[in-house]
Amino acid sequence: MAVSPVGRHDQGYTAMSTSIMQNAVLGQDGSSVRCFTDESADTDWLYMHANRPPIYHPCFSERLLHDLKRAQDGLRRSLAAGNAPPSGIHHLVLASDADVFNLGGDLALFSRMIRNGNRGRLLDYARLCVEVAYNFHHLYQDRVHSIAVIQGDALGGGFEAALCCHSIIAEEGAGMGFPEVLFDLFPGMGAYTFLTRRVPAVTAERMMLDARVYPVEELLEMGVVDQVVPRGEGLAAARELVRRNRRIGNALRAMNGVRQACRPVSLEELLAVTTGWVDAAMRLDERGLRTMERLVRAQQRRAESLAGQAQQEVVAAG
Repeated sequence: MAVSPVGRHDQGYTAMSTSIMQNAVLGQDGSSVRCFTDESADTDWLYMHANRPPIYHPCFSERLLHDLKRAQDGLRRSLAAGNAPPSGIHHLVLASDADVFNLGGDLALFSRMIRNGNRGRLLDYARLCVEVAYNFHHLYQDRVHSIAVIQGDALGGGFEAALCCHSIIAEEGAGMGFPEVLFDLFPGMGAYTFLTRRVPAVTAERMMLDARVYPVEELLEMGVVDQVVPRGEGLAAARELVRRNRRIGNALRAMNGVRQACRPVSLEELLAVTTGWVDAAMRLDERGLRTMERLVRAQQRRAESLAGQAQQEVVAAG
């Protein structure tokens, strides 16, 4: 099956020759991740929030995390089987089929596990989060350059998912930040590890604890975001970055090795931090849990409102 890699935000791109597209999957298996491979450009594209129900909150559900990891594992096997460019770089692009990039962790799951005292289940979730994050940063040897395309807000774990990628392209008007401190927690799925690769530690800690949603234009000036483009042009910008990077693929592979040698990111570090996050979560008091649950209700209202708007548009169009 062949398909053009067009997302719902992609106003600046209308068509691509289907002859270059191979192994395209539009989530027909019910996956929450829409995947396809452009073999001519050595690029895999992953869209979160595929096959979503009418009322849907675009967060890191367990289903989404498992589907992302399954896609990553499949790509790793393909590269290990000799399908990687011999001297160049393979690209992995992370984007979204929803109206936002990702709004973070599954707060409803968090509050339920904490109230039930189920530390083991919460730890399993946290470990899965950091495994997915680590894979975007270091999927297979030095062969992969990952790109996050931010169309709409990226909050909490959504911000962390962007930060673990090598390049971040954001569309104008999007915001990124860590709201966890509102319910007395911290972002524990890679925020400190990856943010301190882009800004000083003191700045990273302030950002992790101020609950502020930063405009991407400000994050560009800070060096957190690599490129800001007009709305609707994020995917086109990613394709252009892939095109430019193909000229320096060997150098990018070498830089992946240099980065890992000089400022290594280890899965062990990420797991240690997220274990501390779980311990902190299990200590939350009633005030923190009630704040978390108020946010869950607000998220539900948002999802219901968007579903209602979509239904009205269908009726009006019919």
